[in-house]
Amino acid sequence: MRPDQTADFEEFVAGSARSLRRTAYLLCGDWQRAEDAAQDALVKVYVAWPRIRRRGSAHAYAHRAVATAVVDQSRRPWRREVATETLPEGRVDPMAPTERRLAVLAALRELPDRRRACVVLRYFADLSVADTATALGIDGGTVKSQTARALDQLRVSLADTGLDLATEDL
Repeated sequence: MRPDQTADFEEFVAGSARSLRRTAYLLCGDWQRAEDAAQDALVKVYVAWPRIRRRGSAHAYAHRAVATAVVDQSRRPWRREVATETLPEGRVDPMAPTERRLAVLAALRELPDRRRACVVLRYFADLSVADTATALGIDGGTVKSQTARALDQLRVSLADTGLDLATEDL
């Protein structure tokens, strides 16, 4: 890669790594797996950087790579561990979630994979319908229908918690 491309890639990583980790976390529910998925995705972005830089599709490509990495990780036999609700003693989580976040994350985990990916990419990664469709390799209409169904399911799941998706800042 040329020096100017390397600088552009480094700038892209600095600006998007946190967003990619958050997207991966929302897809898998585990910070270590999310970090691994984000790193795997950035490796794929690095390899394809000259091509995706010309097209201007780096963010969509990176989010698709994250979603693919999370799915690939879940297929590995040693990744079938169950996350616990509590941290080991003596360790402090700097991202300690509130009860509201826990409720949303639990509801997200109940969604089927494609619906969860659509919601995460559309509302948490703030991608457009077209970028989400590109990232997931599906049609824009499918993104819209899967997102609508996912939001309906989330509303039902969160009804008992008192959260309203229309008014809450999650």
